[in-house]
Amino acid sequence: MSSLVESNRSLINVAMGREYADFVIKNGLIVNVATGEIIKGDIAVKNKRIAFVGDASHTIGSLTKVFDVNENYIVPGFLDGHVHVESAMVTITQFARGVLPHGTTGVFIDPHEIANVLGAEGVKVMIKEGEEAPLRVYVSIPSCVPASSPEFETTGAEIGPREVEELMKYSNVVALGEVMNYPGVINLEDKMIEEINIALKHNKVVEGHFYGNIKELNAYAASGISSSHESTTKEIGLAKARVGMYVMIREGSAWKDLKEVIRIVTEQKIDSRRVCLVSDDRHPEDIINEGHMDYIIRRAIEEGVDPIKAIQMVTINTAEHFNVDHDVGMLTPGKLADIVVLDDLRKVSVDMVFVDGKLIARKGKLLEEIKPFEYPNFTRKTVRLKEKLTPEKFKVQVGVEKNKVKINVIKVIEASALTKKEVLEVPVRNGFIEQDIKMDLSKVASIERHKASGEMGLGFVTGFGFKSGAVASTVAHDNHNLLVIGTNDEDMAFACNELEKVGGGMIAVKEGKILAVVKLPIAGLISDEPIEKVSEDVKKLQEAWKFLGCNLIHPFMTMSLLSLSVLPEIRVTNKGLIDTMNFKKISLVSS
Repeated sequence: MSSLVESNRSLINVAMGREYADFVIKNGLIVNVATGEIIKGDIAVKNKRIAFVGDASHTIGSLTKVFDVNENYIVPGFLDGHVHVESAMVTITQFARGVLPHGTTGVFIDPHEIANVLGAEGVKVMIKEGEEAPLRVYVSIPSCVPASSPEFETTGAEIGPREVEELMKYSNVVALGEVMNYPGVINLEDKMIEEINIALKHNKVVEGHFYGNIKELNAYAASGISSSHESTTKEIGLAKARVGMYVMIREGSAWKDLKEVIRIVTEQKIDSRRVCLVSDDRHPEDIINEGHMDYIIRRAIEEGVDPIKAIQMVTINTAEHFNVDHDVGMLTPGKLADIVVLDDLRKVSVDMVFVDGKLIARKGKLLEEIKPFEYPNFTRKTVRLKEKLTPEKFKVQVGVEKNKVKINVIKVIEASALTKKEVLEVPVRNGFIEQDIKMDLSKVASIERHKASGEMGLGFVTGFGFKSGAVASTVAHDNHNLLVIGTNDEDMAFACNELEKVGGGMIAVKEGKILAVVKLPIAGLISDEPIEKVSEDVKKLQEAWKFLGCNLIHPFMTMSLLSLSVLPEIRVTNKGLIDTMNFKKISLVSS
């Protein structure tokens, strides 16, 4: 990244007409996100930075390249203020290939998925790849690894204050990642408070993830946490805005909060300058077929947001929140030349994308290939089971003296990160509780896969609609143990054993046969295949889920949250069933 200190003399000279620009974008309708105006004019660029905005005729020399955009709209490059690239199941390099043609020029990643498997060394790999990618990659250091107490889950690694202190020194690190353990903050747990204070000491922002009550929200904000993307209602978003937080409105592949939360702007009419649009998680096929931040801006406009305000929510608002507005977020002199040209403002139709003053994509296509990044060997072969799993491992015995029993069941909610705890009365057959497709009752298990301990938590889940087979995944937030759901124990064991063979991923099976598999050999989370190939594999997996009876939107993303022990109301980890409202382990059989 070029420094303004290195280039400001040339920028001054270009602005004054003493030197010529490297290139000029002429005859555009410039969206000035600093003032909320649209101004007709040109943009002159020198040494990767903007030198002049206005009538730039005096900056054009014989060697200056000129792009006449004929009154198309010129906007700053789009910024995704909160995203887990691992959830796209591709490398940062492949993610860049997918999002750059859609106008995304910068992302703020929280690599806590790979951190839960590989710890600080995994984060360093992501930092290094981010430095080499043509996409501008800013990093938030994971704060909750594990996401909750070791009493509730086992991860492959831990990150604490010592690691946070070390990682904060990297140049592209801008924040402490989402603090999911909000009870740890309000109850003054040393680890959480120390990590927050380290970030503040380094003048970094602290990202939030909050879903508690108003009293707790005030305490949480008082700690120094300045944003939250975990808002699902207008009321929650408004409460966060009123305590001074940046409200990050999420519109990902599975969790679509924008329609509801954007009402703080469209109905409540609050000042939108502390509102950011983010993806959080975006699947490869959605990036390819729908877009990335361009899609989310369109969705905001469809919900009644003024187009300029919507663009502010992915440019200047995000840049100011992360204290990087000296470089990005505006089309003003001195800023890096990350520029997007739109054919249509309301449709957010991307024509040209410039990064660092270089035309990198045109009409939805990259203009040159990106060099692959080589992941080190330690990031592979991370699925370690104690022994080959057998169907007997999944049996749930309650005693032959009963013919019915009440159990605690996880109920999933379509397109939501939340679950509900239901108490269902189920039959007991020969002393065992079994799956029941008539009740939409599947068995779910989380198997520790980092240390080969053999530890397994068992439960039941409803809401997926499975009629046969089993599905398994090593993408299981945030501990990323081996998660499996099935209508029979034989297929559950088969699915788990097959995933261990390929080094992790996601799989759907029926009657001992593989229907579809997405191989994710890097940490059991990421493929190094092209994003187009991963997209095709994910599409086949989705079709396999439907074949098994599940018609939810992106059901494997809903599945992946079944083990996230910091989200309401009930989850399953390798330690068993977790009541996440009261932060305690509970038994399968309801008292």
